Amino acid sequence: MDPHELLLTAARAAAVYAVMLIVLRLSGKRAIGNFTAFDLLVALMLGEVVDEIIYGDVEFLQGLVPIVVVTLLQVGTSWLSYWDHGWDRVLEGVPSVIVRHGELDRSGMRAERMNPKDVMAELRQSGVDDLREVKLATVENDGRVSVLKEDWAEELQKGDVDPKLKKQRKADTAGSDEPPPDKQTDSEQSLGHQA
Repeated sequence: MDPHELLLTAARAAAVYAVMLIVLRLSGKRAIGNFTAFDLLVALMLGEVVDEIIYGDVEFLQGLVPIVVVTLLQVGTSWLSYWDHGWDRVLEGVPSVIVRHGELDRSGMRAERMNPKDVMAELRQSGVDDLREVKLATVENDGRVSVLKEDWAEELQKGDVDPKLKKQRKADTAGSDEPPPDKQTDSEQSLGHQA
């Protein structure tokens, strides 16, 4: 191995490292959290370009162009999703309901290609051992399964027994146990469906 070539590889790796740090900062915290399908696509594309640059298969500036373009596209599509002009449904999809009021939702399971064993495994990981306790289980856009329990299956909270916290909860919720539609996480609107 030529020591000069090894030093060039090390220098390219350091430069790419610095560029990728900037890319991650521009992409936001969500890009390094749970991936949506689009985030995974961006990561795969950037990984391929970075590999080419480090090993000198392409010139540094030539490799920098696709990194900048893909990053700008990712940031742009994130903003389109944020503004929610219908682009979020196109770019990220919509959550799929797989359990509703203790019953398996076969259409949601079919859309996610999940069988009952898969659903039960996800529920167990969420601490649910009785399907009847589930008000709503949803496969989110990043692939995680979120579970909301029926009201009677919810754990007791401090606000249920402490008079001071009970008073604070009443003030914070305007005395209503049922949240308004814009605060409900299980509403059709929050799941990406037309209300």
